Amino acid sequence: MRCGATIRRGAHPRSAARAAAFALGALLLYPLAVGLPIMTLEELGHTRETTVWAGMVSLLRSGEVVVGLVVLFCSVIAPLFKLVAILALCTGEMLLPSRHRAMTYRLVDFLGRWGMLDVVLIAVLVAAVKLGDLVEVSPGPGLAAFAAVVILSLISSACFDPHGLWEGSDA
Repeated sequence: MRCGATIRRGAHPRSAARAAAFALGALLLYPLAVGLPIMTLEELGHTRETTVWAGMVSLLRSGEVVVGLVVLFCSVIAPLFKLVAILALCTGEMLLPSRHRAMTYRLVDFLGRWGMLDVVLIAVLVAAVKLGDLVEVSPGPGLAAFAAVVILSLISSACFDPHGLWEGSDA
Protein backbone atom coordinates (compact mmCIF):
# COMPACT_ATOMS: atom_id res chain seq x y z
CA MET A 1 0.00 0.00 0.00
CA ARG A 2 2.54 2.58 -1.10
CA CYS A 3 -0.06 4.95 -2.54
CA GLY A 4 -2.72 4.33 0.10
CA ALA A 5 -5.07 2.57 -2.35
CA THR A 6 -6.61 -0.76 -1.49
CA ILE A 7 -6.49 -3.42 -4.16
CA ARG A 8 -9.76 -5.31 -4.32
CA ARG A 9 -9.34 -9.01 -3.72
CA GLY A 10 -11.59 -11.76 -4.93
CA ALA A 11 -14.35 -11.86 -7.47
CA HIS A 12 -15.90 -8.72 -8.87
CA PRO A 13 -19.30 -8.26 -7.22
CA ARG A 14 -21.14 -8.09 -10.56
CA SER A 15 -19.22 -10.77 -12.48
CA ALA A 16 -21.89 -13.40 -11.80
CA ALA A 17 -24.70 -11.11 -12.95
CA ARG A 18 -22.87 -10.20 -16.14
CA ALA A 19 -21.97 -13.80 -16.94
CA ALA A 20 -25.56 -14.90 -16.23
CA ALA A 21 -27.00 -12.17 -18.46
CA PHE A 22 -24.83 -13.14 -21.43
CA ALA A 23 -25.47 -16.86 -20.86
CA LEU A 24 -29.22 -16.24 -20.67
CA GLY A 25 -29.10 -14.19 -23.87
CA ALA A 26 -27.27 -17.03 -25.61
CA LEU A 27 -29.78 -19.57 -24.30
CA LEU A 28 -32.66 -17.46 -25.62
CA LEU A 29 -31.07 -17.35 -29.09
CA TYR A 30 -30.05 -21.01 -29.00
CA PRO A 31 -33.33 -22.47 -30.42
CA LEU A 32 -33.10 -20.03 -33.34
CA ALA A 33 -29.47 -20.95 -33.97
CA VAL A 34 -30.29 -24.64 -34.15
CA GLY A 35 -33.69 -24.36 -35.85
CA LEU A 36 -33.33 -21.59 -38.46
CA PRO A 37 -31.69 -22.32 -41.82
CA ILE A 38 -27.95 -21.87 -41.44
CA MET A 39 -27.25 -22.04 -45.16
CA THR A 40 -29.02 -22.22 -48.48
CA LEU A 41 -27.68 -24.57 -51.13
CA GLU A 42 -28.57 -23.99 -54.77
CA GLU A 43 -27.58 -26.97 -56.90
CA LEU A 44 -28.50 -27.20 -60.57
CA GLY A 45 -31.56 -25.00 -60.09
CA HIS A 46 -32.78 -26.75 -56.93
CA THR A 47 -32.70 -24.72 -53.72
CA ARG A 48 -32.40 -26.41 -50.34
CA GLU A 49 -32.10 -24.85 -46.89
CA THR A 50 -30.50 -26.71 -44.03
CA THR A 51 -30.41 -26.17 -40.28
CA VAL A 52 -27.81 -27.37 -37.79
CA TRP A 53 -30.27 -29.92 -36.42
CA ALA A 54 -31.41 -31.16 -39.85
CA GLY A 55 -27.80 -31.37 -41.04
CA MET A 56 -26.84 -33.46 -38.03
CA VAL A 57 -29.84 -35.77 -38.50
CA SER A 58 -29.04 -36.07 -42.22
CA LEU A 59 -25.44 -37.02 -41.45
CA LEU A 60 -26.56 -39.71 -39.03
CA ARG A 61 -29.15 -41.11 -41.46
CA SER A 62 -26.69 -41.22 -44.37
CA GLY A 63 -24.26 -43.34 -42.37
CA GLU A 64 -21.80 -40.57 -41.42
CA VAL A 65 -22.19 -41.51 -37.76
CA VAL A 66 -18.85 -40.15 -36.51
CA VAL A 67 -19.27 -36.75 -38.19
CA GLY A 68 -22.93 -36.60 -37.13
CA LEU A 69 -22.04 -37.34 -33.51
CA VAL A 70 -19.26 -34.72 -33.56
CA VAL A 71 -21.74 -32.14 -34.88
CA LEU A 72 -24.30 -33.24 -32.27
CA PHE A 73 -21.79 -32.91 -29.44
CA CYS A 74 -20.00 -29.73 -30.55
CA SER A 75 -22.98 -27.79 -31.91
CA VAL A 76 -25.87 -28.98 -29.74
CA ILE A 77 -24.93 -30.72 -26.50
CA ALA A 78 -21.70 -28.95 -25.43
CA PRO A 79 -22.90 -25.34 -25.96
CA LEU A 80 -26.22 -26.03 -24.26
CA PHE A 81 -24.60 -27.71 -21.26
CA LYS A 82 -21.95 -24.98 -21.00
CA LEU A 83 -24.54 -22.19 -20.92
CA VAL A 84 -26.78 -23.97 -18.40
CA ALA A 85 -23.75 -24.75 -16.22
CA ILE A 86 -22.60 -21.11 -16.25
CA LEU A 87 -26.08 -20.04 -15.20
CA ALA A 88 -26.05 -22.63 -12.40
CA LEU A 89 -22.63 -21.43 -11.23
CA CYS A 90 -23.85 -17.83 -11.23
CA THR A 91 -26.74 -18.61 -8.89
CA GLY A 92 -24.41 -19.48 -6.06
CA GLU A 93 -25.51 -22.50 -4.07
CA MET A 94 -29.20 -22.21 -4.99
CA LEU A 95 -28.97 -24.67 -7.89
CA LEU A 96 -25.56 -26.25 -7.40
CA PRO A 97 -24.17 -27.44 -4.05
CA SER A 98 -20.71 -26.11 -3.18
CA ARG A 99 -19.10 -29.57 -3.48
CA HIS A 100 -20.06 -29.69 -7.19
CA ARG A 101 -19.22 -26.10 -8.16
CA ALA A 102 -15.47 -26.53 -8.79
CA MET A 103 -16.02 -29.71 -10.82
CA THR A 104 -18.74 -27.98 -12.85
CA TYR A 105 -16.42 -25.04 -13.55
CA ARG A 106 -13.68 -27.41 -14.74
CA LEU A 107 -16.21 -29.08 -17.05
CA VAL A 108 -17.29 -25.66 -18.40
CA ASP A 109 -13.65 -24.81 -19.00
CA PHE A 110 -13.11 -28.12 -20.81
CA LEU A 111 -16.23 -27.66 -22.96
CA GLY A 112 -15.11 -24.15 -23.86
CA ARG A 113 -12.16 -25.63 -25.71
CA TRP A 114 -14.53 -27.60 -27.91
CA GLY A 115 -16.82 -24.61 -28.49
CA MET A 116 -14.99 -23.30 -31.54
CA LEU A 117 -14.96 -26.68 -33.25
CA ASP A 118 -18.50 -26.10 -34.53
CA VAL A 119 -17.33 -22.97 -36.35
CA VAL A 120 -14.57 -25.00 -37.99
CA LEU A 121 -17.12 -27.70 -38.90
CA ILE A 122 -19.29 -25.16 -40.70
CA ALA A 123 -16.28 -23.83 -42.61
CA VAL A 124 -15.26 -27.36 -43.64
CA LEU A 125 -18.85 -28.17 -44.63
CA VAL A 126 -19.09 -25.09 -46.85
CA ALA A 127 -15.69 -25.87 -48.40
CA ALA A 128 -16.71 -29.49 -49.04
CA VAL A 129 -20.05 -28.53 -50.59
CA LYS A 130 -18.62 -25.74 -52.73
CA LEU A 131 -18.04 -27.47 -56.06
CA GLY A 132 -17.11 -24.61 -58.33
CA ASP A 133 -20.04 -23.23 -60.28
CA LEU A 134 -22.23 -26.29 -59.73
CA VAL A 135 -23.28 -25.37 -56.20
CA GLU A 136 -24.02 -21.96 -54.72
CA VAL A 137 -23.84 -21.70 -50.93
CA SER A 138 -25.28 -18.64 -49.19
CA PRO A 139 -25.69 -17.93 -45.48
CA GLY A 140 -29.11 -18.19 -43.90
CA PRO A 141 -30.63 -16.35 -40.92
CA GLY A 142 -29.58 -19.18 -38.60
CA LEU A 143 -25.94 -18.30 -39.18
CA ALA A 144 -26.40 -14.90 -37.53
CA ALA A 145 -28.19 -16.50 -34.58
CA PHE A 146 -25.51 -19.20 -34.36
CA ALA A 147 -22.73 -16.60 -34.43
CA ALA A 148 -24.53 -14.56 -31.75
CA VAL A 149 -24.81 -17.64 -29.51
CA VAL A 150 -21.09 -18.37 -29.93
CA ILE A 151 -20.13 -14.75 -29.20
CA LEU A 152 -22.46 -14.43 -26.19
CA SER A 153 -21.15 -17.74 -24.85
CA LEU A 154 -17.56 -16.53 -25.16
CA ILE A 155 -18.40 -13.23 -23.45
CA SER A 156 -20.25 -15.08 -20.68
CA SER A 157 -17.22 -17.28 -20.07
CA ALA A 158 -14.93 -14.26 -20.05
CA CYS A 159 -17.15 -12.38 -17.58
CA PHE A 160 -17.40 -15.29 -15.16
CA ASP A 161 -14.87 -14.93 -12.35
CA PRO A 162 -14.04 -18.32 -10.83
CA HIS A 163 -12.42 -16.81 -7.74
CA GLY A 164 -15.84 -16.68 -6.13
CA LEU A 165 -16.02 -20.48 -6.27
CA TRP A 166 -13.08 -20.87 -3.93
CA GLU A 167 -13.83 -17.88 -1.70
CA GLY A 168 -17.21 -19.21 -0.68
CA SER A 169 -19.10 -16.24 -2.13
CA ASP A 170 -21.44 -16.24 -5.08
CA ALA A 171 -19.49 -16.51 -8.28
